Amino acid sequence: MYIGVISDTHGVFSPEFREFLEPVDELWHAGDWGGDDKFLKDIKSFKPVVGVYGNCDGWPARYDFPEFQSFTREGLKVLMTHIGGYPGHYNPVARRVIMEEKPGLFICGHSHILKVQWDEDFQMMTMNPGAAGLQGWQVVRTALRFTIKAGEVSGLEVFKLPR
Repeated sequence: MYIGVISDTHGVFSPEFREFLEPVDELWHAGDWGGDDKFLKDIKSFKPVVGVYGNCDGWPARYDFPEFQSFTREGLKVLMTHIGGYPGHYNPVARRVIMEEKPGLFICGHSHILKVQWDEDFQMMTMNPGAAGLQGWQVVRTALRFTIKAGEVSGLEVFKLPR
């Protein structure tokens, strides 16, 4: 299964991101969608979407998406939330859910910083796709795509677009 991951769009889903994500089977959004109902419908009509709401999201996103998503794709258990942290520095609530769910892949957003790391303590891959939108201080807008097969992530690609 071919997966695309974005976060922190803050109401912006640029044509360049659409082109990068066009070949994926499913799009995962790690929160801070921004925009209104029309924006959410636009992204959801682009690809099948799994997502969570973020701290900047209003009711349209909060009605459609939970704070945490736990699901399995191709034998890989995935946990997604917006404010999660990274190995050794998890948000306390996210850490508790990680301990309960025991995912093989943890996805979060919020920091606007692209980061992919292996967590030795929890034996899981952690990914933050950075920010796809224009809000924030980041100088590069980013997204990820990869393949999941037989419980393994492979072919990780990073998309970078200057702000």
